[in-house]
Amino acid sequence: MKSIPRRALLGGAALALAPLARPALIGPALAQPRWPARPVQMLCPWAAGGGTDAVLRIIAILLEKDLGQPFNVVNRTGGSGVVGHAAIANAQPDGYTLGIITAEICMLHWQGLTEVTYRNYTPLGLMNNDPPGIQVNNSAPYRDVKALADAIKASRPGQLKASGTGQGGIWHLALAGWLGAMGLKADHVRWVPSNGAAPAMQDLAAGGLDFTTCSVPEARAMLDAGRARSLAVMAPERLSAFPDIPTLKEAMGVDYQTGAWRGIAGPSNLPAEVKAAMDPALGRVFNSQEYKDFLNARGFGLVYADAAGFARHLEAADKSLGEAMKAAGLAKV
Repeated sequence: MKSIPRRALLGGAALALAPLARPALIGPALAQPRWPARPVQMLCPWAAGGGTDAVLRIIAILLEKDLGQPFNVVNRTGGSGVVGHAAIANAQPDGYTLGIITAEICMLHWQGLTEVTYRNYTPLGLMNNDPPGIQVNNSAPYRDVKALADAIKASRPGQLKASGTGQGGIWHLALAGWLGAMGLKADHVRWVPSNGAAPAMQDLAAGGLDFTTCSVPEARAMLDAGRARSLAVMAPERLSAFPDIPTLKEAMGVDYQTGAWRGIAGPSNLPAEVKAAMDPALGRVFNSQEYKDFLNARGFGLVYADAAGFARHLEAADKSLGEAMKAAGLAKV
Protein backbone atom coordinates (compact mmCIF):
# COMPACT_ATOMS: atom_id res chain seq x y z
CA MET A 1 0.00 0.00 0.00
CA LYS A 2 1.22 3.45 -0.87
CA SER A 3 2.25 5.35 2.23
CA ILE A 4 1.02 8.90 2.91
CA PRO A 5 3.57 11.40 4.21
CA ARG A 6 2.98 12.31 7.90
CA ARG A 7 2.91 16.05 7.11
CA ALA A 8 0.21 15.54 4.48
CA LEU A 9 -1.77 13.36 6.84
CA LEU A 10 -1.67 15.98 9.60
CA GLY A 11 -2.46 18.76 7.17
CA GLY A 12 -5.42 16.86 5.77
CA ALA A 13 -6.66 16.09 9.25
CA ALA A 14 -6.41 19.76 10.15
CA LEU A 15 -8.37 20.76 7.06
CA ALA A 16 -10.95 18.13 7.73
CA LEU A 17 -11.40 19.28 11.31
CA ALA A 18 -11.26 23.01 10.56
CA PRO A 19 -14.92 23.42 9.56
CA LEU A 20 -15.95 21.61 12.73
CA ALA A 21 -13.56 23.44 15.02
CA ARG A 22 -14.16 26.98 13.77
CA PRO A 23 -17.71 27.45 15.06
CA ALA A 24 -16.68 26.17 18.48
CA LEU A 25 -13.92 28.81 18.67
CA ILE A 26 -16.03 31.80 17.65
CA GLY A 27 -17.78 32.20 21.00
CA PRO A 28 -14.71 32.10 23.27
CA ALA A 29 -12.67 34.29 20.89
CA LEU A 30 -15.24 37.09 21.04
CA ALA A 31 -16.07 36.77 24.74
CA GLN A 32 -14.32 39.20 27.07
CA PRO A 33 -13.09 37.99 30.48
CA ARG A 34 -14.84 39.53 33.47
CA TRP A 35 -12.86 42.42 34.98
CA PRO A 36 -10.74 42.07 37.03
CA ALA A 37 -9.27 38.85 35.72
CA ARG A 38 -5.87 39.45 37.34
CA PRO A 39 -4.29 41.67 40.05
CA VAL A 40 -4.83 45.43 39.86
CA GLN A 41 -2.10 47.95 40.68
CA MET A 42 -3.20 50.92 42.80
CA LEU A 43 -0.83 53.89 42.64
CA CYS A 44 -0.41 56.32 45.53
CA PRO A 45 1.24 59.71 44.75
CA TRP A 46 2.30 60.20 48.37
CA ALA A 47 4.66 58.46 50.78
CA ALA A 48 3.87 55.34 52.79
CA GLY A 49 2.60 56.12 56.28
CA GLY A 50 0.68 59.26 55.31
CA GLY A 51 -3.07 59.75 55.25
CA THR A 52 -3.49 59.14 51.52
CA ASP A 53 -1.50 55.92 51.76
CA ALA A 54 -3.59 54.73 54.73
CA VAL A 55 -6.91 55.47 53.01
CA LEU A 56 -5.83 53.74 49.79
CA ARG A 57 -4.62 50.63 51.60
CA ILE A 58 -7.91 50.01 53.40
CA ILE A 59 -9.78 50.60 50.12
CA ALA A 60 -7.48 48.12 48.35
CA ILE A 61 -8.06 45.46 51.03
CA LEU A 62 -11.82 45.84 50.77
CA LEU A 63 -11.83 45.90 46.96
CA GLU A 64 -9.90 42.64 46.96
CA LYS A 65 -12.57 41.06 49.16
CA ASP A 66 -15.35 42.48 47.00
CA LEU A 67 -14.00 41.83 43.51
CA GLY A 68 -11.92 38.70 44.12
CA GLN A 69 -8.52 39.87 42.85
CA PRO A 70 -5.52 41.45 44.65
CA PHE A 71 -5.39 45.25 44.60
CA ASN A 72 -1.71 46.05 45.22
CA VAL A 73 -0.71 49.49 46.49
CA VAL A 74 2.44 51.02 45.00
CA ASN A 75 3.78 54.38 46.21
CA ARG A 76 4.99 56.60 43.35
CA THR A 77 6.26 59.74 45.05
CA GLY A 78 8.13 62.82 43.89
CA GLY A 79 7.63 66.23 42.35
CA SER A 80 5.13 67.41 44.96
CA GLY A 81 2.73 64.69 43.86
CA VAL A 82 3.33 65.17 40.13
CA VAL A 83 5.06 61.81 39.58
CA GLY A 84 2.32 59.61 41.01
CA HIS A 85 -0.57 61.59 39.59
CA ALA A 86 1.02 61.55 36.13
CA ALA A 87 1.64 57.80 36.40
CA ILE A 88 -2.07 57.18 36.99
CA ALA A 89 -3.11 59.47 34.12
CA ASN A 90 -0.57 57.93 31.71
CA ALA A 91 -1.26 54.28 32.59
CA GLN A 92 -2.58 51.81 30.04
CA PRO A 93 -6.38 52.32 30.10
CA ASP A 94 -7.19 48.65 30.64
CA GLY A 95 -8.28 48.90 34.28
CA TYR A 96 -5.23 47.17 35.71
CA THR A 97 -3.54 50.39 36.86
CA LEU A 98 -5.75 52.68 38.93
CA GLY A 99 -4.91 54.93 41.84
CA ILE A 100 -5.90 57.54 44.37
CA ILE A 101 -5.92 61.18 43.32
CA THR A 102 -5.90 64.04 45.80
CA ALA A 103 -6.82 67.72 45.88
CA GLU A 104 -3.37 68.52 44.50
CA ILE A 105 -4.45 67.40 41.02
CA CYS A 106 -6.67 70.48 40.93
CA MET A 107 -3.72 72.63 42.04
CA LEU A 108 -0.49 71.44 40.42
CA HIS A 109 -1.31 72.63 36.90
CA TRP A 110 -2.16 76.11 38.21
CA GLN A 111 1.48 76.34 39.31
CA GLY A 112 2.78 75.22 35.93
CA LEU A 113 4.22 72.04 37.46
CA THR A 114 2.38 69.66 35.14
CA GLU A 115 0.03 69.63 32.17
CA VAL A 116 -2.04 66.88 33.81
CA THR A 117 -5.44 68.04 35.10
CA TYR A 118 -8.57 66.33 36.38
CA ARG A 119 -9.66 65.97 32.74
CA ASN A 120 -6.97 63.31 32.24
CA TYR A 121 -8.75 60.82 34.53
CA THR A 122 -11.77 58.60 34.69
CA PRO A 123 -13.25 59.45 38.11
CA LEU A 124 -14.54 56.39 39.95
CA GLY A 125 -15.42 57.54 43.48
CA LEU A 126 -14.77 60.27 46.07
CA MET A 127 -13.91 58.50 49.33
CA ASN A 128 -12.66 60.94 51.98
CA ASN A 129 -12.14 64.58 53.01
CA ASP A 130 -10.01 65.94 55.87
CA PRO A 131 -9.38 69.42 57.31
CA PRO A 132 -5.82 70.52 58.14
CA GLY A 133 -4.49 70.81 61.66
CA ILE A 134 -1.63 72.89 63.05
CA GLN A 135 1.02 70.76 64.76
CA VAL A 136 4.17 71.74 66.68
CA ASN A 137 6.99 69.79 68.26
CA ASN A 138 6.06 68.70 71.78
CA SER A 139 8.92 70.79 73.19
CA ALA A 140 7.83 73.97 71.36
CA PRO A 141 7.09 76.93 73.63
CA TYR A 142 3.65 77.66 72.16
CA ARG A 143 0.85 77.01 74.66
CA ASP A 144 -1.86 77.33 72.02
CA VAL A 145 -2.35 78.36 68.40
CA LYS A 146 -2.70 82.04 69.34
CA ALA A 147 0.81 81.95 70.83
CA LEU A 148 2.12 80.42 67.60
CA ALA A 149 0.26 83.04 65.56
CA ASP A 150 1.82 85.81 67.66
CA ALA A 151 5.27 84.30 67.06
CA ILE A 152 4.62 84.17 63.32
CA LYS A 153 3.54 87.81 63.24
CA ALA A 154 6.63 88.84 65.19
CA SER A 155 9.03 86.85 62.99
CA ARG A 156 10.88 88.03 59.90
CA PRO A 157 9.51 86.76 56.54
CA GLY A 158 10.96 83.30 55.96
CA GLN A 159 12.31 82.94 59.49
CA LEU A 160 9.86 80.20 60.50
CA LYS A 161 9.48 76.97 58.52
CA ALA A 162 6.45 74.76 57.92
CA SER A 163 5.56 71.72 55.84
CA GLY A 164 3.02 68.95 55.35
CA THR A 165 3.10 68.21 51.63
CA GLY A 166 4.74 69.31 48.38
CA GLN A 167 5.17 72.85 47.07
CA GLY A 168 1.75 74.35 46.36
CA GLY A 169 -0.09 71.31 47.76
CA ILE A 170 -3.31 71.44 49.74
CA TRP A 171 -1.57 71.78 53.11
CA HIS A 172 0.61 74.56 51.65
CA LEU A 173 -2.56 76.33 50.52
CA ALA A 174 -3.98 75.82 54.02
CA LEU A 175 -0.98 77.69 55.45
CA ALA A 176 -1.33 80.47 52.87
CA GLY A 177 -5.02 80.82 53.68
CA TRP A 178 -4.39 80.99 57.41
CA LEU A 179 -1.64 83.56 56.97
CA GLY A 180 -3.91 85.59 54.71
CA ALA A 181 -6.68 85.49 57.32
CA MET A 182 -4.16 86.98 59.77
CA GLY A 183 -3.26 89.75 57.33
CA LEU A 184 0.10 88.25 56.35
CA LYS A 185 1.52 87.37 52.94
CA ALA A 186 1.43 83.76 51.79
CA ASP A 187 5.23 83.47 51.90
CA HIS A 188 5.71 85.00 55.35
CA VAL A 189 6.44 81.46 56.60
CA ARG A 190 8.92 79.46 54.52
CA TRP A 191 7.38 76.30 53.06
CA VAL A 192 9.61 73.21 53.01
CA PRO A 193 8.28 70.74 50.39
CA SER A 194 7.91 67.09 51.41
CA ASN A 195 6.56 63.89 49.86
CA GLY A 196 3.58 63.93 52.19
CA ALA A 197 2.62 64.31 55.82
CA ALA A 198 4.59 61.36 57.21
CA PRO A 199 8.05 62.71 56.30
CA ALA A 200 6.96 66.22 57.30
CA MET A 201 5.95 65.01 60.78
CA GLN A 202 9.26 63.17 61.11
CA ASP A 203 11.06 66.41 60.25
CA LEU A 204 8.94 68.27 62.81
CA ALA A 205 9.76 65.72 65.53
CA ALA A 206 13.46 66.00 64.66
CA GLY A 207 13.39 69.76 65.09
CA GLY A 208 13.73 70.66 61.41
CA LEU A 209 10.38 72.51 61.23
CA ASP A 210 8.52 74.99 63.40
CA PHE A 211 5.09 73.53 62.60
CA THR A 212 3.08 71.51 60.09
CA THR A 213 -0.36 72.06 58.57
CA CYS A 214 -1.23 68.48 57.60
CA SER A 215 -4.37 66.74 58.83
CA VAL A 216 -4.53 65.58 62.44
CA PRO A 217 -4.98 61.89 61.50
CA GLU A 218 -1.77 62.07 59.46
CA ALA A 219 0.01 63.49 62.51
CA ARG A 220 -1.45 60.93 64.89
CA ALA A 221 1.59 58.65 65.16
CA MET A 222 3.75 61.51 66.41
CA LEU A 223 0.95 62.84 68.60
CA ASP A 224 0.42 59.45 70.25
CA ALA A 225 4.18 59.07 70.71
CA GLY A 226 4.28 62.38 72.59
CA ARG A 227 6.62 63.95 70.05
CA ALA A 228 4.14 66.52 68.70
CA ARG A 229 1.06 68.50 69.73
CA SER A 230 -1.87 69.66 67.60
CA LEU A 231 -2.95 73.21 68.44
CA ALA A 232 -6.01 73.70 66.20
CA VAL A 233 -7.96 72.44 63.21
CA MET A 234 -9.08 74.51 60.21
CA ALA A 235 -12.61 73.10 60.33
CA PRO A 236 -16.12 74.34 61.15
CA GLU A 237 -16.25 72.11 64.24
CA ARG A 238 -14.01 69.91 66.34
CA LEU A 239 -13.12 66.46 65.02
CA SER A 240 -15.01 63.65 66.74
CA ALA A 241 -11.83 61.58 67.06
CA PHE A 242 -9.89 64.53 68.52
CA PRO A 243 -12.42 66.44 70.66
CA ASP A 244 -9.75 68.27 72.69
CA ILE A 245 -8.33 70.14 69.67
CA PRO A 246 -10.13 73.48 69.14
CA THR A 247 -11.03 75.04 65.83
CA LEU A 248 -9.20 78.17 64.67
CA LYS A 249 -12.32 80.19 65.31
CA GLU A 250 -12.56 78.93 68.88
CA ALA A 251 -8.88 79.38 69.64
CA MET A 252 -8.13 82.72 68.02
CA GLY A 253 -11.27 84.07 66.37
CA VAL A 254 -10.12 83.29 62.81
CA ASP A 255 -12.90 81.70 60.78
CA TYR A 256 -10.80 79.96 58.11
CA GLN A 257 -11.63 76.46 56.86
CA THR A 258 -10.35 74.18 54.13
CA GLY A 259 -9.78 70.48 53.50
CA ALA A 260 -8.11 67.75 51.46
CA TRP A 261 -10.17 65.22 49.54
CA ARG A 262 -9.15 61.87 48.12
CA GLY A 263 -10.78 59.72 45.45
CA ILE A 264 -10.19 56.69 43.26
CA ALA A 265 -9.61 57.22 39.54
CA GLY A 266 -8.00 55.69 36.48
CA PRO A 267 -6.64 57.02 33.22
CA SER A 268 -9.13 58.46 30.75
CA ASN A 269 -11.04 56.12 28.44
CA LEU A 270 -11.31 53.23 30.89
CA PRO A 271 -13.36 50.32 29.48
CA ALA A 272 -17.06 50.37 30.34
CA GLU A 273 -16.79 47.07 32.23
CA VAL A 274 -14.18 48.56 34.58
CA LYS A 275 -16.38 51.54 35.40
CA ALA A 276 -19.41 49.30 35.75
CA ALA A 277 -17.57 47.14 38.31
CA MET A 278 -15.72 49.86 40.25
CA ASP A 279 -18.54 52.38 40.73
CA PRO A 280 -20.78 50.09 42.83
CA ALA A 281 -17.79 48.34 44.44
CA LEU A 282 -16.48 51.63 45.84
CA GLY A 283 -19.95 52.41 47.12
CA ARG A 284 -19.99 49.09 48.95
CA VAL A 285 -16.51 49.78 50.34
CA PHE A 286 -17.59 53.19 51.66
CA ASN A 287 -20.74 51.79 53.25
CA SER A 288 -18.94 48.84 54.84
CA GLN A 289 -18.56 48.86 58.59
CA GLU A 290 -14.88 47.99 58.24
CA TYR A 291 -14.17 51.13 56.18
CA LYS A 292 -16.18 53.37 58.51
CA ASP A 293 -14.53 51.92 61.59
CA PHE A 294 -11.06 52.38 60.05
CA LEU A 295 -11.63 56.03 59.14
CA ASN A 296 -13.48 56.92 62.34
CA ALA A 297 -10.79 55.34 64.53
CA ARG A 298 -8.16 57.53 62.86
CA GLY A 299 -10.22 60.68 62.59
CA PHE A 300 -10.49 60.68 58.80
CA GLY A 301 -13.52 62.43 57.31
CA LEU A 302 -16.18 60.20 55.75
CA VAL A 303 -17.29 61.84 52.50
CA TYR A 304 -18.53 59.92 49.44
CA ALA A 305 -19.61 60.57 45.87
CA ASP A 306 -20.13 58.04 43.09
CA ALA A 307 -18.38 58.32 39.73
CA ALA A 308 -20.74 60.97 38.37
CA GLY A 309 -20.68 62.94 41.60
CA PHE A 310 -16.90 62.76 41.78
CA ALA A 311 -16.68 64.13 38.22
CA ARG A 312 -18.78 67.14 39.24
CA HIS A 313 -16.69 67.58 42.38
CA LEU A 314 -13.45 67.62 40.37
CA GLU A 315 -14.70 70.33 38.04
CA ALA A 316 -15.87 72.52 40.92
CA ALA A 317 -12.71 71.92 42.97
CA ASP A 318 -10.43 72.83 40.08
CA LYS A 319 -12.17 76.17 39.71
CA SER A 320 -12.33 77.04 43.41
CA LEU A 321 -8.77 75.93 44.22
CA GLY A 322 -7.44 77.80 41.19
CA GLU A 323 -9.09 80.97 42.42
CA ALA A 324 -7.71 80.43 45.93
CA MET A 325 -4.20 79.89 44.63
CA LYS A 326 -4.34 83.03 42.50
CA ALA A 327 -5.48 85.01 45.54
CA ALA A 328 -2.60 83.54 47.59
CA GLY A 329 -0.04 84.28 44.88
CA LEU A 330 0.72 80.58 44.35
CA ALA A 331 -0.60 80.28 40.78
CA LYS A 332 1.66 80.83 37.78
CA VAL A 333 -0.77 80.11 34.95
